[in-house]
Amino acid sequence: MDLPGCIAMVRLPRRTVPTLITVAATTALLGGCAATSPRQPTAGDPWEPMNRAIFSFNDAVDRAALKPVAKGYRKITPNWFRRGVGNFFTNLEQPRVIINEVLQGKPGPALMDTGRLVINTVFGIGGVFDLASANGMPLNDEDFGQTLAVWGVPSGPYLMLPFLGPSTLRDAPSRGADYYLDPQTYAELKSSEKIGLRVVELVDVRARLLASEAALDQAFDRYAFIRNAWRQRREYLIYDGNVPLQEDELTDEDWAAEDPPPR
Repeated sequence: MDLPGCIAMVRLPRRTVPTLITVAATTALLGGCAATSPRQPTAGDPWEPMNRAIFSFNDAVDRAALKPVAKGYRKITPNWFRRGVGNFFTNLEQPRVIINEVLQGKPGPALMDTGRLVINTVFGIGGVFDLASANGMPLNDEDFGQTLAVWGVPSGPYLMLPFLGPSTLRDAPSRGADYYLDPQTYAELKSSEKIGLRVVELVDVRARLLASEAALDQAFDRYAFIRNAWRQRREYLIYDGNVPLQEDELTDEDWAAEDPPPR
């Protein structure tokens, strides 16, 4: 399993998620990007042979363990229960989002997301009910990798991480910062309880991706498909949806200017 390619508006947790999971969050609603043949040299991916090997390992782990568990979870739990679980873990991510918004110089979104956190935590029973979204408050996604990008740190080469999935030389270390911005890190729970909480989160995320897998089965090169989709999703997040045009891209106005005048 792995997913299609360009920018999806699906938002899922980033933590300890195998290859396909991180990818599915970035690809579920888009398609139409051509996959790159593995025999062609790829810009930005100088470690491609190593990355492909790690990808194959992650994919095998997912197929053997995580996907069957996610299917079982989806089969035995009703939709309203899974929605509540997803809302709860999304709410736990808000402190990380807010702090990174402040670091990126975005006071408006930081204030809005602080209100979202308060509303869902207090009135949504710890975030189980997403009352903020129901009242028109947008759901943002910021992490320290995006913060470093805003500060001007280049992404560096593409990097596939064991168990964690797609990343870059810039984004991989930033996961450590995000870990310390996660309330679960400081929860006064036993080690077994913390692990259990992470496992539930991981299974819930994987279960939400089951419906999005069909497109991946048609991909000629799943590794390239995921790499391209993940890169585009990161660009989309870093630029808040306003991704600048590349030098070889033309706007609608450019295309119109190049059309011959009607006779």
